[in-house]
Amino acid sequence: MIHDKQLRIRYIRVLEKFFTRTVSLLKLEDFDFEIFKQRTLKNFEDTKRVKKVELTSAYLLSLKKFIDLTLLYLENHSDDFEEEKNRLLKEANLLQKDKNQNVYKKDKHKHKKFDDGY
Repeated sequence: MIHDKQLRIRYIRVLEKFFTRTVSLLKLEDFDFEIFKQRTLKNFEDTKRVKKVELTSAYLLSLKKFIDLTLLYLENHSDDFEEEKNRLLKEANLLQKDKNQNVYKKDKHKHKKFDDGY
């Protein structure tokens, strides 16, 4: 049996892979909605193959919401898909900001570091 932590990591990786693929498709110069729809649905199939795990962090919950929003827009969209595309790119940008915010943390105890006088 696979350990819970491994299942969680696998699930998160699949969600992030879906996210990065979707964003790169949205940013293409010659964006074609039909190709976008076809590839996004194919990418979503990958997420179905992995066992779902309960997510608790704000970033991961936002990631899941982004995927749900993407799928919703595939079903219900305007004729040119421009508004939806812009909203998805904005959400993706906010998501990446949220993730990066956790990466760069201020060093809390820098005054306690060893100083050898040089």
